[in-house]
Amino acid sequence: MKTSLPLGRIAGVRVGINLSVLVIVAILVAGLGFSRFPDVLPGRSAWAYLLAAALATAAFLASLLAHEVAHAVLARRNGIEVESITLWVFGGVARLKGDPLSPGADLRIAAAGPLTSIVLGVGFGALALLLNVAGLGGLPVAVLAYLAGVNILLALFNLVPAAPLDGGRVLRAILWLAWKDRFRAAITAARAGRVFGSLLAAYGFLQFLMGGGFGGMWLVLIGLFLVSAAHAEEQQTRIASSLRGVLVGHVMTAHPVIADPELPVSEFIQHMAWAHRFSTYPLTDAAGRLAGLVTLNRIRAVAPDRRATTRLRDIACPPDQVPIASATEPLAELLPRMSGCADGRAAVVDEQSTVVGIVSPSDVIRAIQLASLRTA
Repeated sequence: MKTSLPLGRIAGVRVGINLSVLVIVAILVAGLGFSRFPDVLPGRSAWAYLLAAALATAAFLASLLAHEVAHAVLARRNGIEVESITLWVFGGVARLKGDPLSPGADLRIAAAGPLTSIVLGVGFGALALLLNVAGLGGLPVAVLAYLAGVNILLALFNLVPAAPLDGGRVLRAILWLAWKDRFRAAITAARAGRVFGSLLAAYGFLQFLMGGGFGGMWLVLIGLFLVSAAHAEEQQTRIASSLRGVLVGHVMTAHPVIADPELPVSEFIQHMAWAHRFSTYPLTDAAGRLAGLVTLNRIRAVAPDRRATTRLRDIACPPDQVPIASATEPLAELLPRMSGCADGRAAVVDEQSTVVGIVSPSDVIRAIQLASLRTA
């Protein structure tokens, strides 16, 4: 899920939100401010309800973020780099640069999020109880009670043993430990996700037909998302299985043509694009370190009358958004990171961070085709 608005870094990890979060914000503020809180505590002003709803929504999003940060922290403690955390309409996503190396690490990373949600739920509930006992009831207690309930519900839903939910990761770790086969365990967890998503969508549709309204359709959307994500995860697992033993260095295009970041687009087209068959050109600084990545798609996006005054660095994918790999990294671990502004490309660097190769979608497709011949 792409980040639309960066929020900074937490524990060294880039954090952002996707604009689809606005859908959740609108639903929660409207539902809490015009229905839940007025029903629980009638007699307050409309502004008081809306303020309480806004604070509850902000705290809920912070809870989602804490859930994902917990995954990220445990991943880093288990030797896995974390690319980013993004909040979006269906919750949060922590993008990891690699897979757990053991069932234990897989289990710890997966369980960290739900455990954090449970701790938050218990904490909010205890605080609500204390305020109520102290005679300080009203909207603050209603907000805390809502946050307690929604965090516990979030934890329980995520613990359903079906990928891509955290419970699916837990199931994968347990089956991995039992079967000694991570790929078989991952495929089983993904299939469980497809079954659960289908059942959830069917239940939501039935609820909608029986007058459940928007709540039923929301369950349908979540169910369909789970089916799609589980299917994609199963396909990715099968591809990764076929690519076992294939390293980035085996498929990369070595010694790529380097472009000067200060070169005008018009000169690049005249002197480089026509002279080479490549569609991807890394930009480097004087030391050979990556300064950006330019593709022909980005070149085509520059209007003809602006090409003489636009430099390559102005249109390049920034270096911190380009997937980076080493030649000795398994190709299967790089694949999930090959997205975003780099148009599906990745830069390969050596120990001195010097660019030594490029991996493109065509390189990956060829590797998959060759792998299918090997396993046929």
